[in-house]
Amino acid sequence: MAASLVIARKDLRQRLRDRSALTIGLIAPVAIAALMSLAFRGADTFHYTLGVVDADHGPVAAGLLQALQQPSLRHVVTVRIIPTEADAARQVKGKEVAAALVIPAGFSNAASGTAQTSLRTLSSVNNTIAASVTESIASSFVAQINADRLSVATAIAAGAPSSAVPDLTAAASKLQLPEQLTQRPLGAHAVKAISYMAPAMAIFFLFFTISFTARSFFVDRTQGMIERMRAAPIRPLEILLGKALSVFVFGVASLTAIAVITSAVFGADWGSPLAAGTVCLAMVIAVVCLTALVIGLARTQRQAEGIASAVIFVLALLGGNFIFISVAPSIMRRIALFTPNGWALRAFTDLSTTGGGMGAVVVPVLAILGFSSVVGAGAVLLARRAVTS
Repeated sequence: MAASLVIARKDLRQRLRDRSALTIGLIAPVAIAALMSLAFRGADTFHYTLGVVDADHGPVAAGLLQALQQPSLRHVVTVRIIPTEADAARQVKGKEVAAALVIPAGFSNAASGTAQTSLRTLSSVNNTIAASVTESIASSFVAQINADRLSVATAIAAGAPSSAVPDLTAAASKLQLPEQLTQRPLGAHAVKAISYMAPAMAIFFLFFTISFTARSFFVDRTQGMIERMRAAPIRPLEILLGKALSVFVFGVASLTAIAVITSAVFGADWGSPLAAGTVCLAMVIAVVCLTALVIGLARTQRQAEGIASAVIFVLALLGGNFIFISVAPSIMRRIALFTPNGWALRAFTDLSTTGGGMGAVVVPVLAILGFSSVVGAGAVLLARRAVTS
């Protein structure tokens, strides 16, 4: 064990003297996480400006404007009154408003009579979300009007006098559809972009220690250092253990520093420190096992770099380090569960959205350790060949 500690200390000293270690282990993941969080900032919240053309100026149009300006919609839409439909089209095209809603002349009279009319929406193909929200608002309002008209028509058909239509219309306007859509959060909130991208980039750049350590091993072997170690009473497994310890220490330090900086500077939510730390430790163990396996599989430095690159980018792509895995196709979400980083990102997402503790990470940590045990077993079997070949 003492020999492994000496080897680990030597590797860490070399790593810290290399400026690229600071870049890969700290600067790059923090910078890229910040940039990607800015790119995905629109996923956190949505708000847009809606242009409204009121060519009707009737009571129904006034009711629609009042509904659009109610407090519950202020965090989603800001209403801008536009005089004509042509002006609205120009402003939508010029991106002064994200979409527009046109209330045609005679809309209020048609709503209380038998004539047919319709609300019109103007939107751009460059802002499909605003178009969808505007269409949803218009459809909901039209559905309410049609329900009111149906109730008045039913009353007339049941024998109410025609002279009672104004009173019936006024009464119907106070009704609501019997079935309403109500959103009820179940103790969770939306994940912030930085809270996902910070651990995603930290894990991605942690994978690069696989390549660095494997390359260091083969450089040592080329320079005869491995042979000199074997001449001493050091077993092959102790040599690999020393390399693994250096990866472990560097990985823990890197993840800890990134978590502290992104939390303090960018407001990333990694969740409970104990739970997040447990996931980080499990992830570092997985990287240690992967590093040992790459060293065992490769025969040369070039092979080691090629295998390490394949492992890094395959795991990053499949595990969801570059995209929000929750919005990926279902098959990608299932594939991600075969990767340690996929489980780790799932754990960090749960921690940041639910505020859970250790109970939220038990399954992900066990899955990561299970992956590590399989990979580590293969590395142990190949340890002697890696050192003696």
